[in-house]
Amino acid sequence: MSKRIAQAFANGNKAFIPFITGGDPNIAITEKLLLTLDKAGADIIEVGIPFSDPIAEGPVVEAAAERALKVGCTVDMLFDLITRIRGDIKAAILFMTYYNPVYAYGVGKFTTRAKAAGLDGLIVPDLPFEERDELLKPCHDNGLELISLIAPTSESRIDNIAKYSRGFLYCVSSPGVTGERDEIDLFSENMIRRAKAAGDVPCCVDFGIENAAQVKILAKLADGVIIGSAMVKLIEKYGEVSVQHVYALAKEIKSAILM
Repeated sequence: MSKRIAQAFANGNKAFIPFITGGDPNIAITEKLLLTLDKAGADIIEVGIPFSDPIAEGPVVEAAAERALKVGCTVDMLFDLITRIRGDIKAAILFMTYYNPVYAYGVGKFTTRAKAAGLDGLIVPDLPFEERDELLKPCHDNGLELISLIAPTSESRIDNIAKYSRGFLYCVSSPGVTGERDEIDLFSENMIRRAKAAGDVPCCVDFGIENAAQVKILAKLADGVIIGSAMVKLIEKYGEVSVQHVYALAKEIKSAILM
């Protein structure tokens, strides 16, 4: 396992994992946001590569991708950014991307560049667990974790995915696209308990969280809490002056996880 990812869960730590879309509202602000999230206590930071057909995303993240593409954000720009600031950030950094940008870039070239930039892993939501071999070996050869996902719809596949996953297991708490939700259902809770019983990989929950009260509940159930839409909404609302607002939310979430 990546040392930085392992450190995120060391000594029973509950990981705080925020997500932002790279290039939204621009590369300069993305740089400030990454440094700010690290300062606020993020253990792992997910950076979304903007893509024109984000089928797993809700309207908030989809709109962020559109904004990033509109200002000209590219994969190379994000690699250059991570390379530039990697030494200033303690948190693990992951790219979240669809498989098409990786394939178009070249799997070998992409994973080699990711290693050189100092990335810790990849999350590829449209790559089925059973079809990951083409990307898994290049990731492992370059010291990258390929993070697996499960959802309530995974059903009979949950045990196998949990058993053979590395880094951490990304648990999507509800079927459908990303976005904010009101409460975690019993089926999702059972899915997480089942995954934790099937393997020893940490289980982190993406729930569309928007407040500290939800975080406290989920931190008792999972090994980490993933915050996406709430962060992206602040960036959408405040644009180039969003950094201070993202910092405030990140500090609130981190404090809730530690309680």
